[in-house]
Amino acid sequence: MASAEFEQAVETVKGLTTDPGNDVKLRLYGLFKQVTEGDVSGSRPGFTNPVGRAKYDAWAKLSGTPAEAAEEQYVAIVRDLAAG
Repeated sequence: MASAEFEQAVETVKGLTTDPGNDVKLRLYGLFKQVTEGDVSGSRPGFTNPVGRAKYDAWAKLSGTPAEAAEEQYVAIVRDLAAG
């Protein structure tokens, strides 16, 4: 179960007015999926789906990361984005 702080961070991301860049977005995506669904599942998309493949890889890098740790990292990144 995600914390209220995590839920607030998710809402903050939705309201960002500046694009944090693809690397940060992929990191946030992977962390979000790790918190909400656990380790990556399914097969890696093929080369004809580069966006899906990048998302899958970002999530796969976090395999084995406890949800609490992923949540803390997500909140910290969002805090930095909101402050900057």
